[in-house]
Amino acid sequence: MTHIDPPGGRGRPAVLSRCVSVEPAKFAAAHWGRTPLLSRADELPNSAGFTDLFSPADADELLSRRGLRTPFLRVARDGEVLPAARYTGGGGAGAEIGDQVLDEKVLQLYADGATLVLQGLHRSWPALIDFTGELSLAVGQPLQVNAYLTPPGSQGFATHYDTHDVFVLQVDGRKHWRIHPPVLPDPLERQPWGGRADEVAATAQGPAALDVVLHPGDALYLPRGWLHSAQAQESSSLHLTVGVRALTRYALVEELLALAAEDQRLRASLPMGTDLADPDAVEPELTETVEALRDWLLRADPGAVAARLRQRAWPASRPAPIRPLAQAAAITALDVDSRVTVRPGLRWQLAEQGERIALHLFDRTITLPASCAPAVRSLLTGAVTRVGDLPALDTDADRLTLTRRLLREAALTPTPPEPR
Repeated sequence: MTHIDPPGGRGRPAVLSRCVSVEPAKFAAAHWGRTPLLSRADELPNSAGFTDLFSPADADELLSRRGLRTPFLRVARDGEVLPAARYTGGGGAGAEIGDQVLDEKVLQLYADGATLVLQGLHRSWPALIDFTGELSLAVGQPLQVNAYLTPPGSQGFATHYDTHDVFVLQVDGRKHWRIHPPVLPDPLERQPWGGRADEVAATAQGPAALDVVLHPGDALYLPRGWLHSAQAQESSSLHLTVGVRALTRYALVEELLALAAEDQRLRASLPMGTDLADPDAVEPELTETVEALRDWLLRADPGAVAARLRQRAWPASRPAPIRPLAQAAAITALDVDSRVTVRPGLRWQLAEQGERIALHLFDRTITLPASCAPAVRSLLTGAVTRVGDLPALDTDADRLTLTRRLLREAALTPTPPEPR
């Protein structure tokens, strides 16, 4: 079996260095999932800050001219998320869909002190699509990106914690952040801060672990669970929040338990008439269940668990976008001098299945004759390959057939011809 799942950080330190002021290895050892890290603009490599990724003008473009719909915008004021009906409606002739963002209503709310949250920018804004794809490969985890636009002196959300790590990238204006230690370290998605609101509020009254004002170009890393609140200063503020949807050991437990359904002892019914109000009646069944589960866990197949984790994680990190019309034209025009490469960001696994090979992608499996294996491996290395140079296939017709198939399946993308 051959497998490539792009490793965290390898060959991609530059994109991570835009977010942290320490070496990637030190960040991974000392901060990742552990402690916050403040990185000032003069400690980071890009003197222009983050306006190349997203700017106030870009936000206005999205809010006014792109037909934005919910849930790609949230609006919050005084710690409360406002109903979408307050800022959405029909888009006029030919666009009567009722949940389109209405710029005049957004203006009124923003001018009255509401914070605008542009969501899912890793799917809708070109510069952030590219940046997020590279950063996702660098950290080896799925990412999401939101932008927060806050009027002068306003605070959109009360002190809270997130159930995912975040990189905060200050784009424009200044924002005052107060960071407090977790009330629940490493919370899971099923453990949001609302269930511990009293603890959060009480901890927020105590001394802050970090009390800072972020300026344009500054970055802040926060592990999940760390309490935070942020208030714009004398002018409006725009920052990006890059959320890291990390896999956890609990995810491993969930997949183990899903596979445990294969064990007959664990599928057995409780005795008829078991009194669930009597702990003494439940105790022997619990003991038997724990023993059966322990025995099964000792036999658990790491390969099966890994396959389930891939099914969970890979679809959360889409590969780089393709251009469907250009790709279709490239398939039609393909010849032996055409050059192709693997789709950037594609996660894949190649497995042998007798006289066939299976190429597992994030959303499908492609089966091919085993004779194609050397050529497929060559194509998936990431190097730009001339179709006529593919190894181990008998004829150029076979090479063209294989390449067309992988282009159609969006596993490959065409590259411009080399200059003559």
